[in-house]
Amino acid sequence: MRQGKVYYKEHLAGIITETNEGEFVFQYDEVYVNEHKNDFITFNMPVRELPYVENRLFPFFEGLIPEGWLLNIASENWKINENDRMGLLLACCQNCIGAVSVEPISESNEE
Repeated sequence: MRQGKVYYKEHLAGIITETNEGEFVFQYDEVYVNEHKNDFITFNMPVRELPYVENRLFPFFEGLIPEGWLLNIASENWKINENDRMGLLLACCQNCIGAVSVEPISESNEE
């Protein structure tokens, strides 16, 4: 299971998880739900208490992953298969352009 902390601006918005079964789950943080109801990360995923679950990486998060020559460089430098979308998200999206960033959660530091 791989996870990342999703930040909107400087606030922890939630956790994205790739389960061992291959599902993707995004869960808004409880504090974020209570204090930032109007600060959703994307129109398709409004702030709510229930998790979002998909069989593939959510399109919004796909859009954060580099494309083209930049994807090739990232894939080669970090030795990540271009089809490993969660791996690329966790490796490449800590300092994204825009308000959202994703910080990997190491297995030894899981919350």
